[in-house]
Amino acid sequence: MSKSSLKSGYLDGQMLVAMPSMADPRFARSVIYLCAHSTDGAMGLVVNRRSRRLKFTDLLVQLEVIKENEAILLPEGIGSVPVLRGGPVDRGRGFVLHSPDYEAGDATMAINDGVSLTATVDILKAIAAGNGPRKAVLALGYAGWGSGQLENEIQRNDWLNCDPDDELLFGTDHDAKYDHAMRKIGIDPRMLSGEAGHA
Repeated sequence: MSKSSLKSGYLDGQMLVAMPSMADPRFARSVIYLCAHSTDGAMGLVVNRRSRRLKFTDLLVQLEVIKENEAILLPEGIGSVPVLRGGPVDRGRGFVLHSPDYEAGDATMAINDGVSLTATVDILKAIAAGNGPRKAVLALGYAGWGSGQLENEIQRNDWLNCDPDDELLFGTDHDAKYDHAMRKIGIDPRMLSGEAGHA
């Protein structure tokens, strides 16, 4: 967690992990990286739902970053950049979560020491040219909460949280991320109940 998050009580820079009892099917078994959290609300990206239909190179062609016949000329590994379903809000908009070795001025937001967010086509051009960040995932859409909404959901026992790690953020085994996050918290997902504990 970033130092500012620790002092403020907000969860930006943390992973949100859906409880097994999550009633909203859009977020069942979701692992979300919280990019921003304040009194105004929260914004995060689901990091464990890969797009089954869209590949990164397809997106580069659609956005006219490259021509279709140039796809085979891309630097090695570019085709393996994951395209994630980042959340139900504004699904036509792309967000690149990446290592801090790339910066596009005001268009890049440093979330914590190890993670930044950029939401312009310039980062896609940089990745296509081999000048982008060392680690990156592209998320289409995001998860958003209004003022106090996330806090209410946490009190309702919808979410747990844990520190991020490279596997949760940039790992390619998306199906394993939920159980990885639960184990990181110290919980066996099979043993969880939807009921909040009371002393």
